[in-house]
Amino acid sequence: MISFVVRMRFAPEDRERVTEALRPLTEATRREPGCVTYIPHELAEDPNTILIYEQFRDSAAQEAHRNSAHFREYAIGGLYQWMRERSIEDWNALA
Repeated sequence: MISFVVRMRFAPEDRERVTEALRPLTEATRREPGCVTYIPHELAEDPNTILIYEQFRDSAAQEAHRNSAHFREYAIGGLYQWMRERSIEDWNALA
């Protein structure tokens, strides 16, 4: 299983369109056969920071997600255009 966290920071004026893009991206991603978990969060003390916790069955499932039409539309065509910062952390499950 592949687990990782994507952290993105946005300008306050982009907040509404960021949340509008996250809804369909999340719904479509959760329907992918290789998706185990996909949970967007906002940082409690800073709602302009979004964290997405993602788990995929394997690297093929992760690659399929990154090549999906919904990822291209809502992540690359949307979120990536508005974010000011982005970081990715890879995680290893212990149990």
